[in-house]
Amino acid sequence: MTVAGNDALHGAGRRAGIGLARARRLLRLGLELRAPWEYGATVAATPLLRLAPKGDGHPVLVFPGLTASDLSTRPLRRFLTGRGYASYGWALGRNLGPRDGVFDACRERLRKIRSRHRRKVSLIGWSLGGIYARELAKEFPDDVRLVVTLGTPFSHGPRTSDAWRTYEESTGHRIGAPDILSSLSAPPPVPTTSIYSRTDAIVPWRYSVERVDASHENIEIEASHLGLGFNALAWCAIADRLAQPEAAWKPFERSGARALVFPDPQRKPRGRRLFG
Repeated sequence: MTVAGNDALHGAGRRAGIGLARARRLLRLGLELRAPWEYGATVAATPLLRLAPKGDGHPVLVFPGLTASDLSTRPLRRFLTGRGYASYGWALGRNLGPRDGVFDACRERLRKIRSRHRRKVSLIGWSLGGIYARELAKEFPDDVRLVVTLGTPFSHGPRTSDAWRTYEESTGHRIGAPDILSSLSAPPPVPTTSIYSRTDAIVPWRYSVERVDASHENIEIEASHLGLGFNALAWCAIADRLAQPEAAWKPFERSGARALVFPDPQRKPRGRRLFG
């Protein structure tokens, strides 16, 4: 075959590869349309959710995902209030990334809630909101009881993640800058739970996997990224984690019926070609 023929063949192969990658991305994103049905399923599961463990009244601060506001976390916060917690939104409007003054405002929000209740605060963060929760817990471990994240990309290199590309486009912040990615993968020095889905079409699930030890764990559920904060299984897992006695935290228990809906995260990956 001539050099020109080889170049043409290689060019066709590259174009086919790019086209296949785009098709896979579109298919993954199409699966995010599950989110409204996940919310509907959670509403239908309300009688069962009332069986979730009651809390001890300690405060919980919830951070929304990228471009979202407290409106997106209102259903979850209502659920937590019904379970007996003092739940709070972040009260900073839409989450457009760590712009000037945002982290300072988060610090002040945490300080005021801690002072008001005179108890440690549990932090919950959805997607990018989980970065806020983790970083605040690292900075103020004496004020934070535990951290729960939902589809938060804190491990691996983020540049190939659709979520981080959207972040850069939305905020103008370049991923990789020291002030944005300073050891995000390092876990907080408090009990931490990462809830993730292998069918998350926005954040590759491996980016949300924590290194497991005595106080850090992962819980896998079936969910879309946009539906994680509305998902009944996520709510059940959150209620279970928040109900752990302070200073007596134990890893999530998957025995009995729970094993049917909360798979062992150590199992072999499925759907590698589509979800990475």
